This record gives sequence, structure tokens and C-alpha cells, in this order.
Amino acid sequence: MFQNSISSDRRILTFPAVHPCEAISPATLLASLIDLCRQICNRQLKTFVTQKRNARETIRQIGILLIFFEELRDMPDVLPDSVVLCFSELHLTFQKILFLFEDCSRSNAKIWILMKSQFVATQFWVLIRALATALDVLPLNRIDTGDDVKELVELVVKQARISKFGLDKDDELTMKRLQSILLQFEKGIEPDLTAIKRVLSYLEIRRWSDCNKEIKFLEEEIDFQYSDLKERDVQILSSLVGFLSYSRLTLFEALDFWDKNQTDIKCNPETLSCLNPQDFRCPISLELMIDPVTVSTGQTYDRASIQKWLSAGNLLCPKTGKRLTSSELVPNTSLKKLIHQFCVDNGISLAKFNARSHDITRTIIPGSPAAAEAMKFSSEYLLRQLVFGTSTEKNKAAYEIRLLAKSNIFNRSCLIKVGIIPPLLNLLSSLDKSTQENAIAAVLKLSKHSTGKILVVENGGLAPILSVLKSGFCLESRQLAAATLFYLSSVKEYRKLIGEMPDAITGLIELIKEGTTCGKKNAVVAIFGLLLYPKNNKTVLNSGVVPILLDIIATSVNDELISDSLAVIAALAESSEGSTTILHASALPLLIRTLNSATSSPGKEYCVSALRSLCNHGGEEVVATLAGDRSIAGSLYSIVTEGCASAGKKARSLLKILHKFRENDVGVNSAVDQERSVRVW
Repeated sequence: MFQNSISSDRRILTFPAVHPCEAISPATLLASLIDLCRQICNRQLKTFVTQKRNARETIRQIGILLIFFEELRDMPDVLPDSVVLCFSELHLTFQKILFLFEDCSRSNAKIWILMKSQFVATQFWVLIRALATALDVLPLNRIDTGDDVKELVELVVKQARISKFGLDKDDELTMKRLQSILLQFEKGIEPDLTAIKRVLSYLEIRRWSDCNKEIKFLEEEIDFQYSDLKERDVQILSSLVGFLSYSRLTLFEALDFWDKNQTDIKCNPETLSCLNPQDFRCPISLELMIDPVTVSTGQTYDRASIQKWLSAGNLLCPKTGKRLTSSELVPNTSLKKLIHQFCVDNGISLAKFNARSHDITRTIIPGSPAAAEAMKFSSEYLLRQLVFGTSTEKNKAAYEIRLLAKSNIFNRSCLIKVGIIPPLLNLLSSLDKSTQENAIAAVLKLSKHSTGKILVVENGGLAPILSVLKSGFCLESRQLAAATLFYLSSVKEYRKLIGEMPDAITGLIELIKEGTTCGKKNAVVAIFGLLLYPKNNKTVLNSGVVPILLDIIATSVNDELISDSLAVIAALAESSEGSTTILHASALPLLIRTLNSATSSPGKEYCVSALRSLCNHGGEEVVATLAGDRSIAGSLYSIVTEGCASAGKKARSLLKILHKFRENDVGVNSAVDQERSVRVW
């Protein structure tokens, strides 16, 4: 009846237990109680790094109740309703205890459970008291069993009343040590590594990957806390991230990425092919669901959307209109896996749909004073490693910078301020494949910062970046170099510099030919960025990019790549020379087909832009071809009514061109017919 939950599908330290249904049979309920008791009792205490004493006492008391339930299971008598009601309450409590056990034994949340030790210990006390309360009202006199078995229940009640569930002394001492270290960071004092090692050793964080898993969990929790507006928790979590990031790079020399808990999500391709992707959209927001949950009516919504609905005081199911009997949100794990696989297969980034993940502007300022100072110490340490370290240490430092600068603006600014960019650029010429890849990835992340762009170019970074683009040791490095050029091209002056370098555009063209879907996208958008400087248009046209892009538009199944390619075609078509090149490549039929079949709104808009420019530069023949295709008008009207303002404006402009041509054509044909009707005698 009750399936053990997957920790990643439930917020930590939340206990979404569900009451057994009223119609459940006593035998089924008893079997489920036995199963829950066994799951709790089978928990290995060695997986608990904190709360060991509380867990041990809980297991002991649940173990006694397991004997009681197993004794009842073998009895033929039907249980009275009053007993079933008490057992239902026990079932609810056991679920919560199991959730609590899962959280306390999570391999990636050890430091957070330590910081919440007092709260967790209180939860143990509350749940054991709830268990005692349910047993207190259990009518043992209505259960036909031996006195020795009844005495077991009475023993549990008595022990539950007197048992002391509190903060373990060792847990408390370690928590105080950790708080002391965080306070040192906050005051701008670099803590002693011995003290840090003592805390990490107690928590059994012994490897780089152990530390990294903790950081990933804390960062995810920060996103949740921001959405829930819990500022105090955000500050604590941010301080812990700063502490662990500093620890990860100063204490763990070896990078180990092996994770025994990591599993690949695989779905049957045939199953995916028969699914309707529209089912992956939340009925409330109409966006792709990031965290699908099911409500009491059986309908599924994205967690963020349905939580807002419920917070507004709505008590009805948005889709069915039926009254919600419970506010519990049950994770829909199967659907979540299907959505994940669908996104992987179609090159869709879930982060783009997740407002929390996508918005990093909140990281402009640090999450806490301790996090800020920890990052400053980390930046200085990494600079020393890049300048004075061994080859292995330099590679690790580049990788750490890559991680720290990935999605945190404050981290980027700290790294840039200490002067990390010049030694990073030196690593681009490394003969080690891994070092070069980590270095170009780190440069890419720092190029997203306005000051980073300037320092990359001023320190002579363009030449080594282009060298990686042209002849990097691996395809991944070349793709990262293309992405770096895209960010650098956002500065007007740098578009000219990059466009004038002989290997820039040819290197991007080669990557479009040879790269993965991601690599092609990076190269295409980099070219688009360079086209914002008009004098680069001729160089791009002469490179032979038009046929390559048209082939992508005709054959690719990736909507984003097609849209990006159409954006470049539209940009090139704005010039007379560009329109001529595109028309000579027989692009018109393809653009018409794409306009009628494209599912992406940006793709449709770029199509309209390109066709409008071709009409303006290609003359009457192009307009006549478009006017002769009646399907175009329907697509254009659809964009006018359903598209964004800019797309609608372009569609209306193209419609006017076509209408004007048809009116003139009708006028000419009418004049010809009149001339033919005049007979000369």
C-alpha cells in the first residue's frame, strides 16, 4: 500500500503522509503497518551521521510494535472499527517517521540536517508522542490476543512517555564548531583547516564528490527557500555553500566524479513516441511541468502553480471544478521521468522553463556575509593555484572556477577582481585536453560578466580563444569557444575585432558542419552576434554559410537550432547581396514550407522577416511566387492574431505587399481582358 518515496521527489523535512482510505480492509491495513515497521527497523544506523541516539530509540520502540502487529496478523478475528481507526493514525505516524529516517540518512544533506539538529530532534519527540497518543486510546480489551502481547503495547506507551528525544551531545558540539567557523568567515577571518577537517570528518564528508553533492543539494534548497520567501534559511544555506565550496577546493586534491547513487533515466522510445507533449504542460500555467504533483482529484499540475492556487484560498480543482478533499501534493515521479526524457531527446533545457533556475539576478549580491567572505578567500586561493600550482593543481583550479562561476554573478565578480582571467587565458594553450576544456569553460562563464568581457579582450584573449575554436583538442572545447565568442560579440567594438580575425568565421562554419546539436547552436548564434556589425555580412556570405544553414532548416528536428538558423538567414537577407545569395540557393520554397509548418514562434517570426526582405530586394518575381501560394496568407493571419507584437507587425507588412501585388495583378488582367473584347472591323 505504501511505497518508499524517492528523496529527490520530496522536499527535505516535509512529511506528506496520507491517511489510509476509510474503506480499507483490516487485513490490508495490518499488512501495510507491518511493512512500514519493517522498513523503519531495517534502516541501518551506520547511514545516520547525526541523530543516531534518537533513531536507535525509535527503531527499538517500533520493533516492539512489529511483534504486536505480526501476532495480530495470524489471528482470524475481524478487527473492530475503533481498532482500525487507531491503526490508521499509527499508519500516518509511521509514514512520517519513515520520511524523517530518509532525511536523516540522506547522503547529500548531512550538513543541513546537522544545522537543523534541534528541529529534527523535536520532530522525533513529536512523532513518538503521537505514536503514544494513538496507542493510549487503542482498545486493547477488544483485541483477542494474549496478555503478553498486550503488555508489549503498554510497554511502548510507557517508554514513549518517558523517553528523552533531544539533541545529541556530539551533534551539538559539531554544530557549534561549524557555527564558529561560519562566524569567522563572516568577520573576514580565514578559518583553520584543522577545524574544518574535524567538522567534515564527523559528517563523513571524505571526498571531493561528497562535498560537491552537499553543495548541489544546498543550492537546490536555496532555490526552494527563495520561492517560499524564507530569508533566514537562505542566509544559513548560502553560508553553508560558501563553507563547503571553500572546503572542496582547499582540502580535496583529487577530483572524483563517481557516484554510486547516480542512475540514468531511461524510457521506452515507443512509449515516448505515442505520448502527446501537450500532456506535459501544466493546466494552470500552460508551461512545461518541472515538478509535477497530483492532487486529491487525480489531476496533475506543476507544484509551483498549484501551490499559488491553493495559497490564494482556492479549494476547488482548477481542471475539474471538484472540491479538493486534501491539500496534499503527491509527486508524480513517472511523469517527471517522462518529461525529463522528452527534454533530453529533443534538446530542451528544463532550466529554461524553471523560473528559479533561469533567474540568477538574485546572485548579484551574496546570500550572506559569511558566503561573501568565503568566496573571497576561495578566489584568492584559486589565483595562487593557477599561478604557482602544478599542472594537476592548475587543471583542478580551472574546473573549480568553472563550477563557481556557472550560475552566480557575485562569484564571477570575486574571481574577476582578484585577477583570475590572465592566468586562465594562459591555460588555453595547454597541451592537456582536460585542462584546455576546463579553462575555456571557465573563460566562457566569466565572459558573461561585463567586466569579464573587457578583461578577456584587453588581455589578448581573442587569439587563444580562436585557436581553441579552430583546433581545440576536443569538440566540447571548440563548442565552448564558440559560445564565448557569442558573449564577447555582445560588445559593439568586439564584433568588428572578431570579424576581422581570419579564423573567426571560418572556424564557426567548420563547427556548424562538425559539431553536435549544441555545438551547431553555439556557432550559429555566434555568427548572428557578429552580423550585428554590418561590415561582417560580406565575410559571412563569402564563407558559404547560406547552403549549410538551409540544410539545417530542412533536415534538423531541433526547433531551437532551426530558429537560430532562420535568424541568421533573416539577418543576411536584410542586404541586397544577402537576398541574392539566398535566392540563388533556391531557399524560397523551403522558407514557405517552414513558415507553414514551424511550431516555434521565433522561427515563424524569422521566416516572415526573411521573406519580407526577399520581397524588398528580390523584386516582382519573388512577390509573385509568394502571392501565388494561397497557404501563406493563413499562416500570416495566424501570426497576426496569435503572435507577439513584433511578429504581428512583420506579418501585416508582408500581407500588405502581397495584397498590393494581387490588386495590381487583377487590374492588369482586367485591362488585358477589355482590350481583347474590342473588335476592329
